[in-house]
Amino acid sequence: MVNISRVDPVDPTPVGLEVDAVSVDYGGPEVLSDISLSVTPGEVIALLGPSGCGKTTLLRAIAGLERPTTGSISLGGRVVSGPGVFVPPERRRIGMVFQDWALFPHLDVARNVGYGLPRNDLSAERVRETLSLVGLDSAAGRMPGTLSGGQQQRVALARALAPRPAVLLLDEPFSNLDSSLRSQVRTEIHHLLVELGVTTVFVTHDQDEAFVMGDRVAVIHDGCLAQVGSPDDLYRRPANQWIATFVGEANLFPVQIPDDNCPTCPTPIGPVPLVSEASGPTEIMLRPEDLAVSPGGDDVVELVEYYGHDTVVSIRLGDGTTVRARTDADVSFQRGDSVTVTYDGPGVFAFQVG
Repeated sequence: MVNISRVDPVDPTPVGLEVDAVSVDYGGPEVLSDISLSVTPGEVIALLGPSGCGKTTLLRAIAGLERPTTGSISLGGRVVSGPGVFVPPERRRIGMVFQDWALFPHLDVARNVGYGLPRNDLSAERVRETLSLVGLDSAAGRMPGTLSGGQQQRVALARALAPRPAVLLLDEPFSNLDSSLRSQVRTEIHHLLVELGVTTVFVTHDQDEAFVMGDRVAVIHDGCLAQVGSPDDLYRRPANQWIATFVGEANLFPVQIPDDNCPTCPTPIGPVPLVSEASGPTEIMLRPEDLAVSPGGDDVVELVEYYGHDTVVSIRLGDGTTVRARTDADVSFQRGDSVTVTYDGPGVFAFQVG
């Protein structure tokens, strides 16, 4: 892991970001519809959603690269986009790291980092301190093509930080890295963002990435803001079935909840405690780690997936339903084993059907 310097080249006073009822279209159907989002100064927030849902469009609207059809965007209480107002990107004090990093291949690292600085502030000292911040002090004279993917990603970050932005925007910043390097670089940059305290919005379609880095996560689905909350809120208290399955693996059971305000509902694996009110036809969400698997019984192991830190077991229940349970890594179930599945977790949410 890179030893991150404590030199701080950015403005130590972060600003807040307000997105109010923003919609964007390109002369056709809306890409974004009535998005409102508040980011507190110094907060790291993830925009999470599937490809094509509009999250990059929202990032570009914040940066000033797209002009909203309706709504307004404010930075530190100053409107930068709204009715009759449009501040160009270069005057918004926003740093942006693109998905492909967009480094100039003909410029060395130092000139790439200094490229975004005002001509009267193109100081070697600013470039040196920013490169030190991302652990690339010795790479100033190297060309981008001679660097690893992780190093190029940090050069792009340094270039975004050098002008001392009020807000930092990251668009799928780790998608071009292989899985092992992605985890390492993600941790390094997470430490850096927390230490700097710069207000940060980053786009990702990776739930693990959003949950690891985001103080809060904003889930976007089909151009609409589906839910905003802490990773724990989204994982344990999703607003609907789609979010439940998108932000983590979930077993959804169709059940008929009694109309007598019973605190539990019957399921194929026994009674399950409820924490939300519902009646009639519903679905409940059971996370794989909340299912207990014991030897012997009428259920049958169909698949065993070993991940090192844990094991995921696919099990066909006695009624033909298939569920996935997460167990300890040293659990030695095999395909074809007879087992019993029971619920061993907190109260669950019920989602109304229809």
